Amino acid sequence: MAGGDIAADEGTAAAEAGLRRDIGFTGSAFLAFNGIVGAGIFALPATLHLQFGAFSPWLFPLFALLILLVVIPFAKLAALFAGSGGPVAYCACFGPAVSFQAGWLYYLARLTALAANANVFATYAAVLWPPLAGTVGRAGLILALVALVAWLNVIGVRRAIQTLNAVTVLKALPVIGLALLGLAVAGANLTAPAALPSISGVEAAALVILYAFVGFENSLVPAGETRSPQRTIPRALVITIVATAALYFVVQLAYVAVMPAGAAPEAPLAAFAEVLIGPIGLVLLSVTAMLSVAGNFLGSMTSTPRVTFALAEAGSLPRWFGRIDLRSRTPANSVLFMAGLTALLALTGSFVWLAIVSTLSRLFVYALSIAALPAARRKAGLRTGIGLSLLMAGGLLVCAWAAAQSTGAAWALLGGLLLVGLVLYALARRQASSSSAATVSSIQPPPSSRSPS
Repeated sequence: MAGGDIAADEGTAAAEAGLRRDIGFTGSAFLAFNGIVGAGIFALPATLHLQFGAFSPWLFPLFALLILLVVIPFAKLAALFAGSGGPVAYCACFGPAVSFQAGWLYYLARLTALAANANVFATYAAVLWPPLAGTVGRAGLILALVALVAWLNVIGVRRAIQTLNAVTVLKALPVIGLALLGLAVAGANLTAPAALPSISGVEAAALVILYAFVGFENSLVPAGETRSPQRTIPRALVITIVATAALYFVVQLAYVAVMPAGAAPEAPLAAFAEVLIGPIGLVLLSVTAMLSVAGNFLGSMTSTPRVTFALAEAGSLPRWFGRIDLRSRTPANSVLFMAGLTALLALTGSFVWLAIVSTLSRLFVYALSIAALPAARRKAGLRTGIGLSLLMAGGLLVCAWAAAQSTGAAWALLGGLLLVGLVLYALARRQASSSSAATVSSIQPPPSSRSPS
């Protein structure tokens, strides 16, 4: 079977699901960008400057090369699938149980990050208006944020993407402008690194740096709502990783040039802006941080509910998750379910223990998806050559190396989450079997009406 035939079948399935393909190249790239760039850029500069000094800016292009070993196989996968689901669809070749677990772990990782970002947003807002620091003010702001983003996604993905595009520009321009100003003012202070950091030092910070690049899969999950996804998503992925690495590099380079060695402010970019342009800088960067978190929040809420939608389409979750709003043609039930869970976790703070395994679970999903590439290519009538095989091996090694930096406690929690997922999957399958048996029973004629043998 040719690759075009696979794409056509996938596209037909997506069309039959009733989803609109309202996401273009810019929207796909901004989904990936906002999945990657959230609160991390506002916290990492001081930590990396303290640990690695003048070498810290170079960590970003270095880790960008490593993450590209993961991203390029994902781009190859995206070129073969036109339907929604991302890792859920990619891992289907391993069977429905593995496909469900891939979606389950990815969903938990994104849900946890979403709840965490809601709290970060509230924290920065409280800096600008102290009454929001109280319990009532914080809860009201979080609920308002979740409700607004959910509403934007329920009324139509086009409106959500348009809002995301605007937020992306508003959050990126101040950071880029301040970085360029910092280089113009203090670029002469930059010096070459005195020595390369130790391997053990880089390994100790690996998960933190790698976390700055995860989230690119935001653009993969809503492929069923992306125009020409087999061409659009691969280009958007690679270009976004390169652009993000360049942004991180310039920001870190400017931070090193401006800030004194050994300084470790709690809000490093706000302190950086205050040094450059005075007290107004604190306000500017606080607003920018809120926009950055809001963009990440909106991108996640646009992308992640498509996981439960895809799992429902595959019969691994109740059909309720796969229902589409007739007016807006969006998976409204999945969006509202995630919004409710996000608000609950953000308000109670119980999401913290999940955050420990967020990166580890994502690496697990990445490795499974990369391993699924040969099967997807065979189905499309394509061979997996030596070059691509080596690239895949490199991506799997990056995942294994990064996962090896995790603690035993993190692995134990991941195992517990996998077990919970298996229980939920078994329950869903049991319900599906019961429903199927009831249907068969209802169409069987009564014994008295059967023909004699």
